[in-house]
Amino acid sequence: MTNKISDNKLTKEQTNELLNVLKARFVKNMHRHEGHEWAKVQEKLDGNPEKLWSLNEMERTGGEPDVIGFDEKKDAYMFCDCSAESPKGRRSVCYDREALESRKKHKPENSAIDMAVSMGIELLTEEQYRALQDLERFDKKTSSWVQTPADIRELGGALFCDFRFGHVFLYHNGAESYYAARGFRGLLMV
Repeated sequence: MTNKISDNKLTKEQTNELLNVLKARFVKNMHRHEGHEWAKVQEKLDGNPEKLWSLNEMERTGGEPDVIGFDEKKDAYMFCDCSAESPKGRRSVCYDREALESRKKHKPENSAIDMAVSMGIELLTEEQYRALQDLERFDKKTSSWVQTPADIRELGGALFCDFRFGHVFLYHNGAESYYAARGFRGLLMV
């Protein structure tokens, strides 16, 4: 799982290794998905090799993905990054491509939106971020970009969240900004 796969497919060995990691995390953290069974989750995963690749990318970049719920309308499990802090392999990024290109000096290597798209995942919305924090506390030392409404983005801003002083906070920053302690959390429907 630590090696990036170039053709968006995992070998059988990589698939088995990833499934073992995901199952162990699922069993260890039942409070995130009470009432759900691993066998049903794995059945969905077995039929979606492209989603397994995306989960591997989440894992490879330090996200520690886990099931956080089930969407009845979409008939899909919701996997989210559940690392204690914003995933290490996705920090020091600005918000999107436009913000990245607007920087004249000291450009980061990538943007949150571009990374998410390349991984096949989506940034959390503010609502999803707050729901995740209801399961347990995340981002006590870091922060995570969240999906930003178009009207805010058009004015050059972007939104991020963290957990401080017993509360989830939503903040704004210039979309071109980036910090060593700010990354993003992703969501994947399987």
